[in-house]
Amino acid sequence: MRITGLGHAGMFIETAGGSILCDPVIGPSFYGSWFPFPDNRALDWERFGKADFLYISHRHRDHFDPALLQKYVPKEIRVLLPEYPTDDLETDIRRLGYENIVYTRAGETLVYGDLKLMVTPLRAPSDGPIGDSSLSVDDGTASILNQNDSHPLDLERLLTFSKPEAYFTQVSGAIWWPMVYDLPQDAKQNFAKLKRDAQNKRAMYYIEKVDAPHVFPMAGPPMFLREELFRYNGVGLENDSIFTDQRQFLAHMRQQRPDQKGYEFVPGTVVELVHGELTVTQSLYTDAEIDRIFDDKWAYLAEQRDSRQDEVRAEVASRAEVLPPAEMLSAIKQWWEPLLRRARTIRNGVGGNVRFRIGDLDMVVDFPKAKVREYAGEECVYWYTIPADLVSTNIRDREIDWSNSIFLSMQFEVGRSGKFNEFLTTFLKCLSRDRIEYVENWYAEQSDQTEDVHLGEWVVQRRCPHLRADLTKTGKIEDGVLTCSLHDWKWDLASGRCLTTQGHPIRSREATEDADAPAA
Repeated sequence: MRITGLGHAGMFIETAGGSILCDPVIGPSFYGSWFPFPDNRALDWERFGKADFLYISHRHRDHFDPALLQKYVPKEIRVLLPEYPTDDLETDIRRLGYENIVYTRAGETLVYGDLKLMVTPLRAPSDGPIGDSSLSVDDGTASILNQNDSHPLDLERLLTFSKPEAYFTQVSGAIWWPMVYDLPQDAKQNFAKLKRDAQNKRAMYYIEKVDAPHVFPMAGPPMFLREELFRYNGVGLENDSIFTDQRQFLAHMRQQRPDQKGYEFVPGTVVELVHGELTVTQSLYTDAEIDRIFDDKWAYLAEQRDSRQDEVRAEVASRAEVLPPAEMLSAIKQWWEPLLRRARTIRNGVGGNVRFRIGDLDMVVDFPKAKVREYAGEECVYWYTIPADLVSTNIRDREIDWSNSIFLSMQFEVGRSGKFNEFLTTFLKCLSRDRIEYVENWYAEQSDQTEDVHLGEWVVQRRCPHLRADLTKTGKIEDGVLTCSLHDWKWDLASGRCLTTQGHPIRSREATEDADAPAA
């Protein structure tokens, strides 16, 4: 088996039973904010486009690049479609003209001659854009797991496909941006460090559990080449950004697991894996060029910034004309209010007013009353400032996921009066009836969590209130605080209160003579 790195989470897998093109992206994405790091434009995209299968893990635009697909990937290619609860990804793919869809099923192996593969989807509101997935591949000569951005809860079941010899996984991420918050600089730096530490911890959790002989960190960080965002590359010029690069993570991994074999995976890296024998070579960059990219990163990034402003300007020119304030308010009101009326759990979870300053429009979304109106001085739990051309473009395009457009672009500012509110971010990426109904039903299903287990000196519900992880495997208690290692969420066990966000309490009590709760 041969695996070629295509940049970010992209890879080209050549097997004894056919080839698979995975998450190919040139970008830029998210309103011109993200560029793959390092530059991957010089790859032989014509060759990679002639794959037997196309696999798009999820809808995030750093994994799904319509312009690249239109230019390089023939319409007759077989598309491996994850089994998601809504058909948004399928709709996107069919809109581009791809009709040869292979409907994969969760946990089911597909066989094409010598090639066996399995797509494992995740379907919780916090999984990417309401869905993320991983790809397992085995052709008899090698077995690999391409986990990309996904955070699977049931690794044991996933690993029944086969024991992966090579493991490709995200080690950097962008769940939220401390940089855009209305916070003192030292607080931003502290939050950024906490975020990087949590990302490292989560990546190491999976690396230890998968226990593959060979590990390839990927799927981040991006390059920020817009002038106003340039300072936030990597850990930031002022140590207030969240991205750990491949070389930095590998150094961390060597400290944590010195016997674990890890490798840099960049555009053009070629991994040959045959019956346990592995070789790694570079086909796009020399070793000296790769050293310069990582060790003299700011000089490399500055060169990229200075040479690619035409791409930034072209993206800006593609945006919609700014709507007048009254017209914009009317459009959002007509779009969002019917969704708010259906979103009872989300409304209760937000529990207050959210202010949006969008150019000359100053509006408030009253979640308890399911209303959108002009701001009139109400007290608010969150407040956003967003460029009017971004919102006008989302209205023009009927973009149902504002996380997968505005909020991952980092071209906004935000403040809040309390903790991070997951219900609010969920609403802003569920701006369609199908998504709202699915998420409301998902939340309702999570309320039935009847099994309790012993964890140390406490009895707690077995399933994490966040994404249903098994706390006997992911939970750790220190000083009365439970931490779930998958996303670093925390609970005060004495009160059951979530310390990470509003809502999501846990059922907990101190262990006494309790025969009903099984030991972890």
